[in-house]
Amino acid sequence: MDSFRLYARTALTIVALFILWATANPATAQHNLASDSHDDLVEYFEAWREFRAPTAEDGTPDFSPEMIARQWAEYPAWLAKHESFPVDTWPVSEQVDWHLVRAELNGFRFDHEVLKPWERDPAFYVYFYPDPTDVPSREGPMIEGSIESYYYDYPLSDGDAEHIEAALQRMPSLYKSARGNLTGNARDLWLYGIKSIREQSEALGRYADRMSGERPEITRAAREAIVASDEFAEWLESQTDSKTGPSGVGKDNLTWALQNIHYIPLTWNEEVLLVKRELARAHAALRLEENRNRRLPDLERIASPEEYDRRLNAAVDEYMLFLADEDILPMKDYMDEALRERIGSYVEVEPAQTLRGFFSEIGYRDEVAMRTHHYHWFDLARMRDEPNASPIRATPLWYNIYDGRAEGLATGMEEMMMHAGLFDDRPQGREMVWILLAQRAARALGGLYQHANMMTLNEAAKFADKWTPRGYLPWDGSTIQHEQHFYLRQPTYGESYVIGKIEIEKLLAERARQLGDQFTLYQFMDDLNAAGVIPVSLINWELNGDDSEIQQMMGRK
Repeated sequence: MDSFRLYARTALTIVALFILWATANPATAQHNLASDSHDDLVEYFEAWREFRAPTAEDGTPDFSPEMIARQWAEYPAWLAKHESFPVDTWPVSEQVDWHLVRAELNGFRFDHEVLKPWERDPAFYVYFYPDPTDVPSREGPMIEGSIESYYYDYPLSDGDAEHIEAALQRMPSLYKSARGNLTGNARDLWLYGIKSIREQSEALGRYADRMSGERPEITRAAREAIVASDEFAEWLESQTDSKTGPSGVGKDNLTWALQNIHYIPLTWNEEVLLVKRELARAHAALRLEENRNRRLPDLERIASPEEYDRRLNAAVDEYMLFLADEDILPMKDYMDEALRERIGSYVEVEPAQTLRGFFSEIGYRDEVAMRTHHYHWFDLARMRDEPNASPIRATPLWYNIYDGRAEGLATGMEEMMMHAGLFDDRPQGREMVWILLAQRAARALGGLYQHANMMTLNEAAKFADKWTPRGYLPWDGSTIQHEQHFYLRQPTYGESYVIGKIEIEKLLAERARQLGDQFTLYQFMDDLNAAGVIPVSLINWELNGDDSEIQQMMGRK
């Protein structure tokens, strides 16, 4: 990052800044430089979280140039405080927590120096989300405190209703200020951000209709928010001709984010090489599977609601029984429910030849394959019912720092469970596993090329279409268009599925090498889960006692 001269300041200057900041901020002055315990780190972490979400006096999120400048001016003091902890004297588990906080501090820095979502990314201002996310916190740059309507209990309590109404009422003010904040020149982010704002308006319309009988005051606020959202989208459209610049962050910046925010010990070039290898491996393995299955009839898609319900519930039964019988991992009461809640319902497609979304093309042919990827829902249920003892790990990490572990394990479970025997009686289900990997590798390369400014978003989508087997991912379909937009908004996420899988395979290999005959998959998975949804390199340090990757990324080796 070109402006990383901040770290060249002397320690004396930074300490002085901290003292000035602490004096001016009595609520946090208690976080003095003499603090030395993990409990102090937790207290610091909680104060940091409050600082990072700027709001105006009326509660409206404030990303004005004045607020951003004020936040950035205070960052060195937060950094100095963090670096003052005598972390080298702590147990490894507590050192790992210190690194998790460091990752968030670096995410903040990256936002201010490179990503600048409040300035470059109109989709940053989406404030209403109707659907849940399958990872610990919402993917991509977002405004803390946005309305996650799915997570409320319905019918709403009076308190929840008041909270939602107040949040909706802030949207017109938010979009008025956003016009002054959005001064960037990232063309693809701008164009596809308009689509995100338009989609928000549609979601608000559905929510307003839903709440009209139960909470008319929410319906009124939602309809006012729709007007504000639509007017914001129209303003964005009026600016499109002036937006001509690239949207990618560049190879060097992406490498910095990998190593300092996501704790992935790789560079842009190394990731490209690894993902290309996975793409070729997936295609070659698929062709071998197809040859073995050449005398079998093609898999037919599920064709009715009754068939859908029967097969999807049976798939959960089959997968859960396999996990238990094969001693894959400790079984918990919440796991069956977590999968069954995500079954969904049958969606009719006319005519029959029309392509569904990519993941439906897989799931409507082999219903077990996607159950393995739904390890996500195990993770979330575990965070709810068995929260990590560390308050830092029990809190969903910002900046998608969890991506390699969350998406990597969900992706890895597909192939690992295939090798463990889950698809022994489903030979064509194995084909679906390889198609899933090919698609993820193809879109990952597209995302990497976007950030190197070697491809536009549409070119990346066409690349993913070209390298996804059987035409399941048309470049102009909503699946890949949304995905490539998201990967452009959040550097490192697009490849986290494949790279995270590789990192977990590496972790498993090292753990097995160390333990030898004492190694069991059951214990490995238990230990992996217990560590939390955190970067795999940090889990490797904690489980295997190897901090060489961490030292390398810290510039100490």
